[in-house]
Amino acid sequence: MTSHEGPQDDRGDGYHGTPGSAAQYPSGQDAAPYGAQPPYAASPGAPYGQPAYQPPPAAYPGPYGQPQYGYPYAPPPRTNGLAIASMVLGILWMYWIGSILALVFGYIARNQIRERNEAGGGMATAGIVLGWIGVGLFALVIVIGIAGNA
Repeated sequence: MTSHEGPQDDRGDGYHGTPGSAAQYPSGQDAAPYGAQPPYAASPGAPYGQPAYQPPPAAYPGPYGQPQYGYPYAPPPRTNGLAIASMVLGILWMYWIGSILALVFGYIARNQIRERNEAGGGMATAGIVLGWIGVGLFALVIVIGIAGNA
């Protein structure tokens, strides 16, 4: 190879240099030999020198080595921990202290879920509803206790 041919190509297709150079192919021809592939395929409407659009691969490795077709999907959003705690405390009540904590955790969880785009909105709402039921029952017990002693 002489100095005016350009850099050596690793692709193995015989292409050397840049398009339009004097010694583009090893045979010394300006054009590709009959049947030779161009160094890249240009997209219709793409400027010269831009590679063609390459679509994503058809299959992605899935669980146990089985292929999954199409684009991989995004993982589901994380569930808010305070929403879980609110629902659990609303169910357990724990002598009505759990009801108050369920309300506090539920309202904080709803704000965090909106801000962080997390999952668990239904659990936070369930904790709030159960918390209010617990507080209402606690108030009813106090009213009945006071009325019974009077």
